[in-house]
Amino acid sequence: MALAVRTITTQEHRRFVAGQPSVSFLQTPAWGKVKSEWKAESVGWFEEGDLHGAPVGAGLVLYRQLPRVKKYLAYLPEGPVIDWTGGDVQAWLVPLAEHLHKAGAFGVRIGPPVVARRWGADTVKRAIADERVTRLSEAVPDEVQHAASALRQQLRELGWHPPSEDEGFAAGQPRFVFQLPVEGETPASLLAGMNQLWRRNIKKAEKLGVTVTQGGRDDLAAFHPLYVETAERDHFTARPLSYFETMWDALREEDPDRIRLYLAHHEGDLVAATTWVRVGRHAWYSYGASSTAKREVRGSNAVQWRMICDALEAGASVYDLRGITEGLEADDPHLGLIQFKVGTGGQAVEYLGEWDLPLNPLLYKAFDVYMKRR
Repeated sequence: MALAVRTITTQEHRRFVAGQPSVSFLQTPAWGKVKSEWKAESVGWFEEGDLHGAPVGAGLVLYRQLPRVKKYLAYLPEGPVIDWTGGDVQAWLVPLAEHLHKAGAFGVRIGPPVVARRWGADTVKRAIADERVTRLSEAVPDEVQHAASALRQQLRELGWHPPSEDEGFAAGQPRFVFQLPVEGETPASLLAGMNQLWRRNIKKAEKLGVTVTQGGRDDLAAFHPLYVETAERDHFTARPLSYFETMWDALREEDPDRIRLYLAHHEGDLVAATTWVRVGRHAWYSYGASSTAKREVRGSNAVQWRMICDALEAGASVYDLRGITEGLEADDPHLGLIQFKVGTGGQAVEYLGEWDLPLNPLLYKAFDVYMKRR
């Protein structure tokens, strides 16, 4: 199959996304508005001779400019949306590289949304308890996708490579995530699949009078101080309120139910707040915040439970709790996050990860040096 790539309109891109069962929200045209510090372009794949028909693949490209030079790193986070496992990835990626090179890209970074391995909750718990297992990748998975292994080899043969861990522009999206399959489930079956601590905390929050409601755009102003408190406590850099307002406006303009804000209150106090994003049958927990005070009322469990139930009601097949790290040792600072997510009874999932194609090796290296110095 011969394919060609061209720029597509926002409307063409939206129609394509609407026709897919699942697309990362990072690959929607709205995300280009959220990432205003990057230049955004929607691209589509077309069968040669049918450039004005409907695209058979699409992607959001974010361009980051090299200082003082009109050359760019082209980044497609968790994308593009193409036939990754059909056996002929060259037919898709070669015209993409040609298009981006003409647009001034010195390098391309992609994030194939292809699952490589899965570990069930029980497997992860056994691995955590086993002192001989220090990283998730050392545990025997419950599922291996051989198509991902074949794709990995094809990418290398085409000149792509994973970014090195010490690169200044580090891998932007997590390779390991935690997901809860909800298709065919009921609230009762999902609750039964959680561990005892999660079930107890959900019931405790309800007994103590924690209420979870959906908020509107104006409520982002209440969410943000709690989010900043969480960032200070957990040692990460907080985004400004304006970022969340832009995110809200862009995603809601694309779909009125693309993003939601959930607020958990106890006796009038905001104890937890989260954002929820859905595209098709995939729902994500995207940002979360919780107060240091009143942690005993279990607002975080209450708000997660509400989002899980709402994902099920919205017709999602997967509730995605986003990134986890690999470390499973008792002194790993991120172990608590894995244990919290494992309690839902879901699965640890490894994606193929991000891959780079240097189009101009000298500029590609120069950009890396620049990012390391920032």
